[in-house]
Amino acid sequence: MSTVQTAHPTNKVMLVVFWLYVMIPLAWGVINTLTQATKLFK
Repeated sequence: MSTVQTAHPTNKVMLVVFWLYVMIPLAWGVINTLTQATKLFK
């Protein structure tokens, strides 16, 4: 039982790190695209 409890928070942390690793570059790309688009339209 104790092994499951100790393993669960690390899984949560890895999941959060994974999502940050995926979402930050994605959000960065979207923001860059939007700023480039607004520069074009101005």
